[in-house]
Amino acid sequence: MPEGAFTYKQAGVDIDAASSLKRRIVPIVRSTFSAAVLQDIGLFGGLFKFDVQRFSEPVLVSSVDGVGTKLKIAFATGRHNTVGIDLVSHCVNDILMQGAQPLFFLDYLAMGKLDVAVAEQVVAGLAEGCRAAGCALIGGETAEMPDFYAPGEYDLAGTIIGVVDKDKIIDGSSIKEGDSIVALKSSGLHTNGYSLVRKLLIEPGKYDLLNDHIPALRKTLADELLMPHRCYAKPIRALLDRISIQGMAHITGGGLTDNIPRILPKTLDAEIHLNTWRPLPIFELIQREGNIARDEMLRTFNMGVGLVLIVSRDDEAAALQSLKKDGEEPWIIGRITPGAGTVKYIS
Repeated sequence: MPEGAFTYKQAGVDIDAASSLKRRIVPIVRSTFSAAVLQDIGLFGGLFKFDVQRFSEPVLVSSVDGVGTKLKIAFATGRHNTVGIDLVSHCVNDILMQGAQPLFFLDYLAMGKLDVAVAEQVVAGLAEGCRAAGCALIGGETAEMPDFYAPGEYDLAGTIIGVVDKDKIIDGSSIKEGDSIVALKSSGLHTNGYSLVRKLLIEPGKYDLLNDHIPALRKTLADELLMPHRCYAKPIRALLDRISIQGMAHITGGGLTDNIPRILPKTLDAEIHLNTWRPLPIFELIQREGNIARDEMLRTFNMGVGLVLIVSRDDEAAALQSLKKDGEEPWIIGRITPGAGTVKYIS
């Protein structure tokens, strides 16, 4: 190299650091592999061969998402091992709503300056999420982008591919009047509503010490806000083997108010009985501190309900029994009534 020549590293991109990261994450990523993964880490594309004999007419189902501003909590606390779980769980749950089982996952991690230790934590979380959901982490991209992100910050996104038999796709079209709406608990905020929470609880300085114990939560605010997004694949896959599910909704941004109508026929409403559960303490804290209206809370947060599924009344008892067998605490949150494809709340 000529004396005084400018290098890529001087411009802010450290290829040696990227190579070091790849070496460190190889065993982590391999831990998600199955016999369907046809290549090791390092090729330009991921190769995955799923067993088409298991399906009469396989349909691929895909989804892409990010973690959002929940990452700001990870930056502030230096805890990066759960955001990967959040991302995988969110994506797995999304395709699960149409009855799909996950096959493989791809991630995109971008930093201003590559921090190998932080990136390794993130990938470890991705791998943990994939193992729990039974899918392979077959590829990804780690981008070092100088001057694009603030020091110590990064972005994380991912894509999932799953499969379902065409005749087993769940799209809500079979929902009918009188069907039961079953709720499954969330673990907290999951990955939605963090922009409001940060503006309300953290940035004004009231709860600026994220590691302080909050009596109302019985834990630190950091522990609460970094609680991983729940993955519902195991109990729902088991339930699908036992009964027919008419429709499912993953309660993410938009809350119950906007997510349930995504699966409702236009002639039916979801009647939700608010007295069937008490929101988790974090939601009560947020509402109290911000003096937020009930309707705004229900449209912003999951309020303690991470997933709803709709089953016929004849299958209600079997659904509850199956879910309890797999460690869930399900409850009937409402019924399907005549309407116009909206959610109606009953106090």
